Amino acid sequence: MANTYEPLLTALTEQIGRHKKILVGFSGGLDSTVLLHLLVRLRDEYLQTDRNLIVLRAMHIHHGLNVKADFWVDHCRQVCADWKVDFCTEKVNLDIRQNGIEAAAREARYQSFQQALQQDEILITAQHLDDQAETFLLALKRGSGPAGLSSMPSCMPFARTTLIRPLLNANRAELEEYAQEQGLKWVEDDSNQDDRYDRNFLRLHIMPLLNQRWSYFPQAVSRSASLCGEQEQLLDELLSESLSSLTTLEGTISIPPLESYSEAKRNALLRRWFNQRGVKMPERAQLQRIWSEVALARQDAEPRFRLGQYDIRRYRQQLWLVPQHQLLADTVLEWDIEQKLVLPDGLGVLIFSEENGIIVRMPDKNEKVTIRFGVQGNISIVGRQHSRHSKKLWQELGVAPWLRERTPLLYYDEKLIAALGVFVTKEGQSLVDDAGLSVQWKKISPHGE
Repeated sequence: MANTYEPLLTALTEQIGRHKKILVGFSGGLDSTVLLHLLVRLRDEYLQTDRNLIVLRAMHIHHGLNVKADFWVDHCRQVCADWKVDFCTEKVNLDIRQNGIEAAAREARYQSFQQALQQDEILITAQHLDDQAETFLLALKRGSGPAGLSSMPSCMPFARTTLIRPLLNANRAELEEYAQEQGLKWVEDDSNQDDRYDRNFLRLHIMPLLNQRWSYFPQAVSRSASLCGEQEQLLDELLSESLSSLTTLEGTISIPPLESYSEAKRNALLRRWFNQRGVKMPERAQLQRIWSEVALARQDAEPRFRLGQYDIRRYRQQLWLVPQHQLLADTVLEWDIEQKLVLPDGLGVLIFSEENGIIVRMPDKNEKVTIRFGVQGNISIVGRQHSRHSKKLWQELGVAPWLRERTPLLYYDEKLIAALGVFVTKEGQSLVDDAGLSVQWKKISPHGE
């Protein structure tokens, strides 16, 4: 058996451990071809020794960026057929408006993997030692801290399962040697020669010079990445208790205690809060603006800071992470109360209910029933003697600013009857001799998160 076979297979076996259901990211290039071949060898070896069967699936992501993309799909499908591996492919559309083609392609790949993963199945991808060094240098170029410089871990949680990168200790030359020994065939992406892309620029022009000067450079970078990862893990452990004490049941983070911390500790806690919420890590300048423009804004302000697909909001001395929503202020929905009404933008449904609803008077025969959003002006509600301006009323009832515009308002003709789940107006009050109408709002996201 070839010399390069045993070390790679041993590392793969150790990494996989007890996992037996595996989804492999399979581009058809050198790296993923070697990885899939190793997994096939391991599967066949388990069959011969009567050990638990490894179930393999390979997934190819069709980015639609290259004229040869359809050929690559056919190649990958044929390889999988020859090796008796289940094969699937997914064509993706890239959104390059924010971070460019490379980042968009990577995000689309991992979203597809996440959606394709089956129960108890892990994801395995083929990044190797040279990829790790390039990732480290790209993070250095962006001015990343230890979290970014820790680059790619060999094993990490992913989509309620595990992502494993078993080839991170092998360089490309070793993978080429293995592929040639085994007579493997793979595809070459000619876009890898386009040095307009940052990673290709490093791979084509910078890494050869560094390797020529210091042959151990990728291994040294990998050690530095590992040390950065260890430092981040240590900070996670040291700050875990503080973060738990600052985080509320709603997932918000309390502002007053953060004011007593140093900037370094406060930023570290905020980064971990964002990470817990599954949000892309903000840059240092963004963290400073979130603190100064949102957390420390004047008390009567309603500040917000846009971060990707989220808004950072302040309410009741807490920072809230709120997904960006469709504006509903001009929305008017006619409602036949005998039927359920599906609300826009994932807000849920309204139904006539015998229980758990808000009780209002029945509409008159000639009154048109509508649902609207956003209310201005003075409102008289049941239980209050005097009317109050809508803004003051929302504040007194503890409704966050972003939820005020997403609370369904029940109208009969032009009369406000109720803010569902919050209040009933005096014009909507059910009379003693009126059985009333019970309206239930079944929400999808009760906190608007």
